[in-house]
Amino acid sequence: MGDRTIQKRKYIVEKARSVFGKNGYRAVTMKDIVDMCEISRGGLYLYFASTKEVFEAVLEAEHARSASVLQAVMAKGATPGEQLLLYLDEQKKTILKKKENLTAATYEYLFENNLSAKNNPVKKWFDEDAALLARLITEGVEQEWMDCENAAEAARNILYTLEGLKVSARATGVTAERVDREIEYIMGTLGMVVK
Repeated sequence: MGDRTIQKRKYIVEKARSVFGKNGYRAVTMKDIVDMCEISRGGLYLYFASTKEVFEAVLEAEHARSASVLQAVMAKGATPGEQLLLYLDEQKKTILKKKENLTAATYEYLFENNLSAKNNPVKKWFDEDAALLARLITEGVEQEWMDCENAAEAARNILYTLEGLKVSARATGVTAERVDREIEYIMGTLGMVVK
């Protein structure tokens, strides 16, 4: 793909993210995306054959952004505890994001497409994030910043908690104070105190 093609595809994905964030997955049509991008229907079909394809590209871009945050946090040279806290703070921002939140759209996509575990990009990314977090926790234990007997299980539990908060934020609302208390609890389970 040439630079122009890559940039146009990226532009469509960014605009489509906004549409999916506002309307969910099921309600969005190719026309909605065309209108948001201010391109022709044929122009959109040069890049994507369906709303499903567009949404999968949106999810992929969203995961790449999230993964780069985690990797950047881990590369900062801070202590493992500081790195985990920075990561959790980034997740807090996502949880509390009211506009253009993709949580509902993601679950609509998953339920509508009934993907197998093997073909489920969300599960694949969850597993990748869990492995990165487990590595961070293991480093924290080795450096005696954290106390944890099973880093892999702790990482998965952290991700389940964060996902639950994302759903709760959309379904019933979650305050920043509630998220802070959950972060304190997570850190406490690893033998750390948040000040």
